[in-house]
Amino acid sequence: MEARPPVRLFRNLSAKIAAIPMIVTALAVFVGGTIWTVVFSFTNSKLLPRANFIGLDQYERLWSTSRWLVAIENIVIYGVLSLIFTVVIGFVLAALMDQKIRFEDTFRTIMLYPFALSFIVTGLVWQWILNPEFGIQSIVRGLGFTNFSFDPLYNPDIVIYGILIAGLWQGTGFVMAIMLAGLRGIDEDIWKAARVDGIPAWKTYLFIVIPMMRPVFITTLVIIASGIVKLYDLVVAQTSGGPGNASEVPAKYVYDYMFLGQNLGQGFAASTMMLLSVLIVLIPWAYLEYGGRKNG
Repeated sequence: MEARPPVRLFRNLSAKIAAIPMIVTALAVFVGGTIWTVVFSFTNSKLLPRANFIGLDQYERLWSTSRWLVAIENIVIYGVLSLIFTVVIGFVLAALMDQKIRFEDTFRTIMLYPFALSFIVTGLVWQWILNPEFGIQSIVRGLGFTNFSFDPLYNPDIVIYGILIAGLWQGTGFVMAIMLAGLRGIDEDIWKAARVDGIPAWKTYLFIVIPMMRPVFITTLVIIASGIVKLYDLVVAQTSGGPGNASEVPAKYVYDYMFLGQNLGQGFAASTMMLLSVLIVLIPWAYLEYGGRKNG
């Protein structure tokens, strides 16, 4: 009589037991904390949480606050431009690096170096570089171009673009490394067949290579998007939200209201809106990655 295979539930039992603390921690800290934040966003909690529910008042107050609207506008501008430029520049650099150039390791290290820095360091460095007193503007004027003006961090109309420059400088190298790994995974025979058929290199990239790298692009976009949503320390290091509130972002709004303004209810409401934006990013990604794979 043949022995029955072990019940699937008891397979790798020791590994499942070892994972219990991690699962419990994740449920208690992340899921529990998320539910707690959402629930108390419907209260008028100030310094301490209070279960005094006031309905959607915090959300109405949130969306009627000019500071929050400025934060949303900034994160949309920063997010769209960051997604576009980081992916495009990162892919172009990866394509150039994939040409088996000399000193590739050196160039790759140089491009990846900014990513090793914290956003605080990056923000301070670019605060100095963009400072009109001794940064780019001062250097160019010292060369004789006395009418040259470049002070984005002190101009409320373009301050978000000064922050964007610092973000691109730090993140592009990391995206380049991801794209380069994807390009190195393309079969060499595809390149040979394209050359034999006389297909130009740009068409090979556009119509053959990029579609084959779809999972790489999706993963890259999710990583970039998650960093955009929680943008905080780069803004604090460069402008502290100024001039005025011109460079305000949602994460800074949440921090200021929860820890400086002692208005937990308003901070929880803003946090919940940030959570919603993360879900808007994650749900399509999960569907494309897992739903599409299942249907395929």
